[in-house]
Amino acid sequence: MYILFALLSAITASLVAIFGKLGLKNVDPTLATTIRSLIMASFLIIFSLFLKKFNNFSLNVFTFKDWVLIILAGIFGALSWLFYFWALKFGPASHVAVLDRLSLVFVILFSALILKEAFNLKVFFGMILIVLGAILIVLK
Repeated sequence: MYILFALLSAITASLVAIFGKLGLKNVDPTLATTIRSLIMASFLIIFSLFLKKFNNFSLNVFTFKDWVLIILAGIFGALSWLFYFWALKFGPASHVAVLDRLSLVFVILFSALILKEAFNLKVFFGMILIVLGAILIVLK
């Protein structure tokens, strides 16, 4: 099931680059990111209400550590969106998206270091191929 969700994530993320690039033509990237985040928050609240995720909800469900980690994820997510929209404003969407997807390399490295996930020769060569692919696409 995670493969389906991951592929849907990739498809919808690709449309962020397309619609974002088109929408940034006459708009400041920071303002556009702020408005985008408000739209996303509204959509997610409505979606969560529809799925009844707030039924029997209590703030006590989250530990202090949970809150810290969720807040950090939110801050880094917001910074990622800001940098992404700034890059889209000034660069070609295809290059920006490819460079942004180098986050995969960082996820692999951080997941090995922090989460102790598997890191072997196959994973290493996969990372190298990702980096080489990004270089090939972005170089003129």
